[in-house]
Amino acid sequence: MRAPDPVAFSLFGFDIRWYGLLIALGFILAIFLAYRRAGDFGIKGDEVIDFAVWLMPLSIIGARLYYVLFSWDMYKDDPMSVFDIRSGGLAIHGGIIAGVITAAVFCKVHRINMLDLLDLIFPEVALGQAIGRWGNFFNSEAHGGPTDLPWAIEVDGELVHPTFLYESIWCLLLFAFLIWMSKRRKFKGQIVCLYGMLYSVERCAVEALRTDSLMIGPFRQAQVISVAIFAVSLAAYIYLSRKKRA
Repeated sequence: MRAPDPVAFSLFGFDIRWYGLLIALGFILAIFLAYRRAGDFGIKGDEVIDFAVWLMPLSIIGARLYYVLFSWDMYKDDPMSVFDIRSGGLAIHGGIIAGVITAAVFCKVHRINMLDLLDLIFPEVALGQAIGRWGNFFNSEAHGGPTDLPWAIEVDGELVHPTFLYESIWCLLLFAFLIWMSKRRKFKGQIVCLYGMLYSVERCAVEALRTDSLMIGPFRQAQVISVAIFAVSLAAYIYLSRKKRA
């Protein structure tokens, strides 16, 4: 399978790319579902909308800054290209870090339990990832190395692993699982900890197949931070569950 044209349509001479449309669609669906589910976590729907107003731009800025930080050699000769995100170049880990920081500040100002808010939004984060990853397909990026598997995609005349697809499927299943677990939540923070552990396992595995990984010295950056997130999430899960039983 060959990726189609990355441009969805043109408006007044400006190309609208699938990458941006899919990310926007992921945000919209995530906000809508979080709004509908907010009451289950003791949060008002209006508070979800207020949070989303801050979350959307700040998480995108965080995702872009994170990507640029680990890819500076691509931008140092043309710093203005840092602002061109339509062609790709957003790192989900940077977006998550920025989103959690935003949540911490928002919850302090609005006196909301932060663990409740994180438990509410992280199933939707997984859904947004499942949708947004298809933007990588249209941009012919975030793919793996050569393969002869029947579901391979063609990039530059070569059949390669569709790693965007692997992550999209995993995140969709993760979304469904976290929604199911949300109805059975035993302690505050359980859902976000499960996300941290389960997404990190998948990302470590899929990252090993990718050919465009951001690097920290000889190590793949996404694998390093995934291991760290898994460890923190597991420790938090154990601590919070024991605290609940105490």
